[in-house]
Amino acid sequence: MRLVKIKVKAKAKQNSIEDHGKDSFIISVKEPAENNRANKAACAILAAHLGVEENKVVLVKGHTTPSKIAMIYK
Repeated sequence: MRLVKIKVKAKAKQNSIEDHGKDSFIISVKEPAENNRANKAACAILAAHLGVEENKVVLVKGHTTPSKIAMIYK
């Protein structure tokens, strides 16, 4: 189990992820921040970047803010 900090930028022109220090990422998603769409897209991008399944990435804090904490299960 591992905790990572993420900052999500919704309504970006393209999906991207960049490392921002140890266990910290900035994720840009095309999806709007409505109906949990940006959160789901961010979790999918993070899972692909870390090489784990999507269901292994769970947001534990910050569901309604750009700064979030995600738990990665191995």
